[in-house]
Amino acid sequence: MTARRPKKSKSSRELTLKEISYQIDFHPRGVRTSDDIAPCEEIIGQARAIEAIKVGLHIKSRGYNIFVTGMSGTGRTTTIQHLLQQLDHHQPQLNDICYVNNFKNEDNPRVLVFEAGDGKRFKKDMAYLVASLRKVVPKIFLSEDYKERQSRIVREFENRQKELVGKFEEKLDTASFVMVQIQAGLAVRNEIQPLVDGEPAPMEKLERMVKDGKFPTARLDELHAQWEVLRREFDATSLESKKLTTKMEDAIEKLNLSMVAPLVTEKINLLRKRYPLAKAIEYLNEVEEALSQDLDRYREAQPRRGEEEAPPYRKREPFEEFSVNLILDNAGTTKVPIIIENSPSYKNLFGSLERVVDRFGYWRTDFTRIYSGSLLRAAGGFLVVNALDLLNEPGVWWPLKRALRNGEIEITGFDPFYMMAGSGIKPEPVPCSVKVVLIGEPHLYNLLWRADDDFKKVFRIKAEFDSVMPLNNENLKEYFCFVRRRVTDEGLLPFDVSGMQGIAEYGRRLAGHRNRLSVRFTAIADMVREANFCALEHTAKRVTRADVHAAILKKRQRVNLVEEKVQEMFDSDVLLVSTKGSAVGQVNGLSVYDLGEYSFGRPTRITVNTSLGKAGVINIEREADLSGPIHDKGVLVLSGFLRLMFAQDKPLEMSASISFEQSYSGVDGDSASSTEIYGILSSLTGLPIKQGIAVTGSVNQKGEIQPIGGINEKIEGFYDVCMAKGLTGDQGVILPRQNVQDLIIRPDVVEAIGKKRFHLYPVDTISDGISVLTGVPGGKRLPSGSFTPGSVLALADQKLRTMALTLENWTRQEKKNNNDANGRKKEKKRTPRAT
Repeated sequence: MTARRPKKSKSSRELTLKEISYQIDFHPRGVRTSDDIAPCEEIIGQARAIEAIKVGLHIKSRGYNIFVTGMSGTGRTTTIQHLLQQLDHHQPQLNDICYVNNFKNEDNPRVLVFEAGDGKRFKKDMAYLVASLRKVVPKIFLSEDYKERQSRIVREFENRQKELVGKFEEKLDTASFVMVQIQAGLAVRNEIQPLVDGEPAPMEKLERMVKDGKFPTARLDELHAQWEVLRREFDATSLESKKLTTKMEDAIEKLNLSMVAPLVTEKINLLRKRYPLAKAIEYLNEVEEALSQDLDRYREAQPRRGEEEAPPYRKREPFEEFSVNLILDNAGTTKVPIIIENSPSYKNLFGSLERVVDRFGYWRTDFTRIYSGSLLRAAGGFLVVNALDLLNEPGVWWPLKRALRNGEIEITGFDPFYMMAGSGIKPEPVPCSVKVVLIGEPHLYNLLWRADDDFKKVFRIKAEFDSVMPLNNENLKEYFCFVRRRVTDEGLLPFDVSGMQGIAEYGRRLAGHRNRLSVRFTAIADMVREANFCALEHTAKRVTRADVHAAILKKRQRVNLVEEKVQEMFDSDVLLVSTKGSAVGQVNGLSVYDLGEYSFGRPTRITVNTSLGKAGVINIEREADLSGPIHDKGVLVLSGFLRLMFAQDKPLEMSASISFEQSYSGVDGDSASSTEIYGILSSLTGLPIKQGIAVTGSVNQKGEIQPIGGINEKIEGFYDVCMAKGLTGDQGVILPRQNVQDLIIRPDVVEAIGKKRFHLYPVDTISDGISVLTGVPGGKRLPSGSFTPGSVLALADQKLRTMALTLENWTRQEKKNNNDANGRKKEKKRTPRAT
């Protein structure tokens, strides 16, 4: 079968300058510079997120906390602050929080909740109470009336003791016994001894005298009996004397109480009337009892009865236990608290228990050393935290969820090295109503949603911040207002209309779409500042579009060192790429180098060799473990396209090897799948491909070209290589038609296209692309099942049919040769050997 001579294809329609130009000409009436526009006051381009945030802020039920997601730089934190400040909160219902001593259990301090302002007054009133009692009570003990009453009690009990002792001494005299004091070491003890010859004689001495016959035995027995009776009476008298001493002390205590208690009760009653809360009254009852019962504290914590020295726990201010620790003071707060916690450590978020070493070397803490954190300071209001910072802090996430779920905060010491912890206390939990707003990336929200069941219960509102907004006159005006805000707030040069248009064009480029504007206003604000700097460099009075373009160029030059190094390898032919002439089975693909902050495109030579065989499409990158999963999928998809187009009436007896030349670090993505098909078709048909045209675009199994990412970087990258090697006027890029709306290319590339020195060819199918690359019509399948005569597809189909027949004939001939050879071997075995 003789192939027809291929026809030359008509030139495919390329994009015109008007179609690729993205210069914005929006010019509000009466506006000459940014000074003629009012600065923006509202959040721009985030209507969806604002509505979600408002729902979360207005619903007071527990669990309606907010998780804000979106790209960094889209104004998430600024928006939250703006909305919280503008929200109509009416009169805030705020409280004061105090910790006080628990007189029943000092390790469990009490929490008292007052209305805003009352906590500060309560602390002041308690301090005044203690100060007044410390001043008045000692004067009571020094008064003449108190001294007279105390003396009367002492005299009464002393007389009773003298009477008791006198009666016992009379019995001693009657029985001829005396009380003798004997030194026993450092102590002195009383001993009853009989009088013998007018002198006291110990019983032991009399017993020795009886043994020596110097004292009558009967008299000794009589004295022993009397001594036993007197000893028992002495013990009884001593016990009674001690009872009298105790009664005297009790009487003095009652006297002290009768003198002090009315004063304490009077002052405590005033506080009860002023603070009628149930918990406050319970605390004041304990305070009244402690102040009335323990009067030693008024003597500056002197040693108690029976103590040589005050114990360590008394080695402190004697009235410290009556102090009030005001950990949350909202006395001067007139607005709902909005706390932004930039360092959400456990201590900063929940508060802490401070421990100190006392004079005896003991770790000590008490209720006066409890400190609040930002979560409590935001009570009744809002707390804004970065989610990633929060999750990076150890021991914070679970207590936060517990606090939000239970509506109360437990202030405890965070001791990761628990063996070093000192004496601990467990303060009573603080009731707390706070709305928490977490700001994080979308993947972080999805991770928490899947992995943490409690997350769904405590963060019921998700607010998604978009990164782009529609390009229309209203949003362009908002852009201009944003420029004015930056100029006003930072004292920059005014922007003329072209300068503001240039900023909007930069936002268009960031959005990556001709009909969108970026709302990453952090990057936009940076460009406003940098354009202002470029204008100042040449002492301009206004910032123009040229200054914006200069700032963009400077920004690129600051981060494109790697791009320049790669370009040097193209210039020196270390990286082989042809931008002129034509070649069979060789195509220029386009790839993007993503460095994070900066990305750029460059061409890559893709070569294809085809032959007879049954291996199909061989992905050399995959065989060398340098291919990613998406690229592998793209190769399998193009194999499906080849089977659909050419294997419906014959087997596909072909082996095709595809290689990304000089690629040593791995390949991924499917944007080169159409390029690989063009290479296979060229290798099959022998039609050369124009090397001045690069290709990008993925393909599906039906042969339709699909859009890809990084289109601007790829076009600019190939243009730079062509520019370095010399523009011929025939160079350009084939791209998916769907990517036309994404074209926001550099002004120099736009200028070259306008002068017909560079070209862009949008295509819809493989047939469209191969016709541009070869100059031969791509063709299509006809109702008869064949292809357009003389087209690339027809030539490829004819070649594959020939290859299938050739392989079939070769297989048949090879089989016949094998059969003949086997027959000769068998015949040789049957021939008898001569004898």
